[in-house]
Amino acid sequence: MCPLCRSKSIDVVGPLHGRDYFACERCVLVFMAPAQRLPAEAELAHYRTHRNDAYDPGYRAFLSRLADPLVERLTPGADGLDYGSGAARPLETMLEEQGFRMDSFDPFFHPSHELIERTYQFITCTETIEHFHDPDQEFELLDRMLRPGGWLGVMTEVLQPDQDFATWWYPRDPTHVCFYRAETLAWIANHYGWRAEYPHPNVALFQKE
Repeated sequence: MCPLCRSKSIDVVGPLHGRDYFACERCVLVFMAPAQRLPAEAELAHYRTHRNDAYDPGYRAFLSRLADPLVERLTPGADGLDYGSGAARPLETMLEEQGFRMDSFDPFFHPSHELIERTYQFITCTETIEHFHDPDQEFELLDRMLRPGGWLGVMTEVLQPDQDFATWWYPRDPTHVCFYRAETLAWIANHYGWRAEYPHPNVALFQKE
């Protein structure tokens, strides 16, 4: 069953890197076999190897693919949440520098239940949705936390039509369990009634009506 749209119409993509992958016929999400996902301890150990420095110019430029077009659409001083922030919370730093009120949530490093009970004018989710084990539940939560008129900014490597999945670098990371096509992002927007804009091939900005 597809972990995003719950369709049972599934195609086999094939084994790759010692893991099995499938594609949904409805929302065209590609996903790893659930039984082959890393256990939480191994997943956390992998994340501890990340070095996402908020003050590294190259990393800031990478995050700016999402941050810059999102900021153009926000009310000055708006309150936001970085969902899946990682240990270093780089987007919190970058957006607070521009006058926004930020919190950061991460299930491993900053697991505050209180934060996900609140609502926000905007939410950022960078290099995170590919890690979702249950994307249907995660997007339901994001929709609930987003106020009407608010923005959800998502950044992930989008599976392009001319990209051979078997040679793509993104599945090599064992913590990447869901892979989105442009059509998948459009399905998400339609499902939740969000308006969608795509300022970069790997960035989607969703506005809640």
